Amino acid sequence: MKHFTSINDLSEPRKAVLEALELKKKANQLDLSITRDKVLCLLFFNNSLRTRLSTERAAMYLGMKVMVMQISETGWALEFEDGVVMNADKAEHVKEAAAVVSQYADVIGIRSFPTLTDKAFDQEERVLSAFVRYASVPVVSLEGATEHPLQALADAMTIEEQRLTPRPKVVLSWAPHVRSLPHAVANSFVLMMQRQEVDLVLTYPKAYALDPAIVKDSRVIHDQEQAFEGADFVYAKNWSSFENYGQRPEVTEDFTITAAKLKQAKFMHCLPIRRNVVAEDAVLDGPNSLVIEQANNRTFSALWALRELLTHQRP
Repeated sequence: MKHFTSINDLSEPRKAVLEALELKKKANQLDLSITRDKVLCLLFFNNSLRTRLSTERAAMYLGMKVMVMQISETGWALEFEDGVVMNADKAEHVKEAAAVVSQYADVIGIRSFPTLTDKAFDQEERVLSAFVRYASVPVVSLEGATEHPLQALADAMTIEEQRLTPRPKVVLSWAPHVRSLPHAVANSFVLMMQRQEVDLVLTYPKAYALDPAIVKDSRVIHDQEQAFEGADFVYAKNWSSFENYGQRPEVTEDFTITAAKLKQAKFMHCLPIRRNVVAEDAVLDGPNSLVIEQANNRTFSALWALRELLTHQRP
């Protein structure tokens, strides 16, 4: 694996989950010969809490050194188009930026959210793909415009740890929100679950259908309560419209996750979460909530990815 910017970069997703869980068990006794004193540079075009801290923690386990830059606030405005006359607001081209950072770091992490206004730009993953193209070291996504692979790997690890049946029923449910949000977490979760030993069901209002290229032949049930029947895990996430890109069509159905709807299913969410909007307090504070366990596994999904990327790069 040269880069980790998509679930599709995983040749064996199931194996990745099991390997990450093994690394979690022995995180304090790792062989650091490949990773010690390597440099990780994290470039944040957008805000972060779990992703930044968990990735830094993963690097600490690996004996790495970490540099962090909130590039959207303290860096130069970057140009991503080729052949342009840079006489406007962009001060530096990504060609130079990626090449320069590659001299300082052994791995580059990039967090860059979508515009939610320009579907073509977002679908191309313009920021991430530019760094992959022009950097000379591995690039790991800290969440891009269309995917969040580190989150999906942590999600799959959590399900693997908590499963009580050989093939649990996993439901991804849209939930309401006060803002237009990206599709990245939902996309990566679907792609990962399609390649795990689970029975995957998606539920969302018809106006909030995900990208058909992601959903493929996964089962969709628009009636949320019907979709939840017999569920072992319910993953709640909001996203904006894909068809009417970035918009928030009105929804008359009640999609907020309640304890009554959830029944005995385990509850998952990537965080941050709007309490009593996405899910009620009784869900988040109840015994079936796995949101803290998921957040913890973010460290070990990042640990696996960094170790894998550096192992691939060794002479």
